[in-house]
Amino acid sequence: MNTPNKLSFLRILLVPLIYVFYLLPIDPYGKFIAVGLFILAALTDQLDGHLARKNNQVTDLGKLLDPLADKLLYCGCMFLIVVDGTIAHPWGIIGLFIIFARDTLINGIRQVAATKGVVVAAVLSGKLKAIFAYIFIPLFMFYAGWLSVGSTAQWFTICGDVIMWAAYIIYAIAIVITIWSAIDYTVKNKGVFKDMEKPVNKNQNETKEEK
Repeated sequence: MNTPNKLSFLRILLVPLIYVFYLLPIDPYGKFIAVGLFILAALTDQLDGHLARKNNQVTDLGKLLDPLADKLLYCGCMFLIVVDGTIAHPWGIIGLFIIFARDTLINGIRQVAATKGVVVAAVLSGKLKAIFAYIFIPLFMFYAGWLSVGSTAQWFTICGDVIMWAAYIIYAIAIVITIWSAIDYTVKNKGVFKDMEKPVNKNQNETKEEK
């Protein structure tokens, strides 16, 4: 297993640790530890892709591990902060649905493209979406930990409000970019959907199977 794949595997191993520390009743330390682990996992995401391209170590295993680790990391952690109400309802639920729907759409496009021998290239909107997700999620997690400290000092409350509003602003930007990314991928790969509704010729299929 090459280094990029090891980093992807490490990211997968870090995800359950993030969940455990975030949910452990050892506030505020558990949530702060979870934030640190999330940042470490996000850094491995940036590093493994860079090393894979730089050293020409892109493999089929890496193509499987990398997106799996990403989804477990940011979708799973976002689910945590939505369920515990750190992101106010219904905004958290709406945002989670948009992100999940976008990822499902892109995965579908990639799978259809693969059957036609077409590689769906990464686009700027997708990279920006990941960057903003990797910012607002740990911010909300940190905010949850900040609240769990329970201080009533004025400076503490003001700092908490600043963290909260920063997280919401970045979250809103991330959702807009996520919608843009879904549209961007669809438009740039619209050729993939051509002929999808044509009926399959049974005789041709049988011929191909015989060959």
